[in-house]
Amino acid sequence: MKNTGKEIFSAIGEVLGNAGKVSIIPHENPDGDAIGAALGLGQTLANKGLEVKVISVNDYPDFLKWFSSDVPITIYEKDKKAAKEWLFDSDVLICVDFNEEKRAGHLAKMIGRFSKTKILIDHHPYPGDFCHYTVSETQYSSSAELVYDVIGQLGYTEYINTQAAEALFTGILTDTGGFSHNTSQNTFKTVAELLNYGIDTDKIQSAVFHNFSADRMQLMGYCLYEKMKVFPEYRAAVICITKEELERFNFKPGDTEGFVNYPLSINDIVFSALFIEKENYVKASFRSKGNFPANKFSSEHFNGGGHLNAAGGESMLTFEETIERFTQLLPEYKHLLEETVI
Repeated sequence: MKNTGKEIFSAIGEVLGNAGKVSIIPHENPDGDAIGAALGLGQTLANKGLEVKVISVNDYPDFLKWFSSDVPITIYEKDKKAAKEWLFDSDVLICVDFNEEKRAGHLAKMIGRFSKTKILIDHHPYPGDFCHYTVSETQYSSSAELVYDVIGQLGYTEYINTQAAEALFTGILTDTGGFSHNTSQNTFKTVAELLNYGIDTDKIQSAVFHNFSADRMQLMGYCLYEKMKVFPEYRAAVICITKEELERFNFKPGDTEGFVNYPLSINDIVFSALFIEKENYVKASFRSKGNFPANKFSSEHFNGGGHLNAAGGESMLTFEETIERFTQLLPEYKHLLEETVI
């Protein structure tokens, strides 16, 4: 069932009303929105009396580990047995902030094998048909903002507390780049309502944006000085990071968060790419300004997708071949990049 009418929320409410245990799965390499949406929803359901656990395929950034949520997070890569046992003992599985099973990494097959009720809550376009109930709305800034409205539609607002509100606020804060893009009237309405739960926004801002290691700061400086290449003739820029370089700076999950945004601060740059060498593939991130379609570029050339101005993907070519491929593509988009209005 794919819609956001009263019928689907009535059905979801009935399912949750009869549930005891719930698993919530965010996407692989979870960011602030994935963790924030998962914990915000999880805490609300826990306050209602359900047993809830978030299962993440891999670890999440240190700057998101300050949450005081009562909902535990099990990292599948660290404890496969516990993750599997809880998942398949659950009555309901809720997937948040991803639109295809493969975005859950090694948990994708288990999502497919889960035979009880599955619910998807996501704000990315083109959701796959892998859940019984799909709440997919692309006009939302973040899955956290959407989750807040879903909670309201279910009649669960009374179960939101400070912990849940902190998580949802963090999801919105991070996915909008500190409210700098993809916001709407509803975004700020949601934030205003979350403030009523007594959250400390100064504390959250500090924890999220001013809580990095010296290694991370040095990696950022190195990338901007040594690894960023600007193509002024295409109004584009790219940062490329190898595995060896990550190891040199003692890389931890989340250390490259936001790096892809920095080139967009350069005057007249409207398209930015970040390529990071992984074990068996190259991770790609794209950001854009104006009407340049980062999601279309990613889906057509790097097996990915996302939003108009923010997308991700991957390449199975070698690191060097991937960078060469990106460079060769830029001339094809020269006209579109030149015509982009910001």
